[in-house]
Amino acid sequence: MLLDGESWRTFFDSFEREAWRFEAQPTYTMLKEQANVARFLRGEDKPTDHNARWHERVAEYVGSGRSVGRVRIVRRPLTDYQRYQFSWGIPGNIAAGEDIRVLDVTEYDYGLPLSGQDWWMFDETRIAHLNFRPDGTQINREAYEGDPAPYREWKRIALENAVPFKEYVKLLDA
Repeated sequence: MLLDGESWRTFFDSFEREAWRFEAQPTYTMLKEQANVARFLRGEDKPTDHNARWHERVAEYVGSGRSVGRVRIVRRPLTDYQRYQFSWGIPGNIAAGEDIRVLDVTEYDYGLPLSGQDWWMFDETRIAHLNFRPDGTQINREAYEGDPAPYREWKRIALENAVPFKEYVKLLDA
């Protein structure tokens, strides 16, 4: 089942305990982000309202006792988009209450499905695939109707081997 517009928002918002993302794209080519990515690459200042709608949503989820987290998969060298995320995106998401960790797969894949498929898992039972073209343009979102057990295992492996974002940034600077 495709999840677009209001059906995606309803699917997403109905989680009771945890929303968790496996984020594997090296670049996301999202129309609404292109101007900000260009500003970042030109060395301009980040807008004060950058990603404010997501931050409000995360704060609401966390305030209601739910959690939001993700593991960001990377390979060195980081792409321009990943550098943008690390500088402009992720710190604000963390400040809003999201738990973001980084798993560097440059030298080892940990047995994870690294085909570029992103997915959200809700309450460890519902999965939504985020489908992308090779250039990072999103094709669609769809509810996965199969067994969630492999996704729970991939989540476990990712969390077991990832490091908190702030620790990973320190490793990059070392």
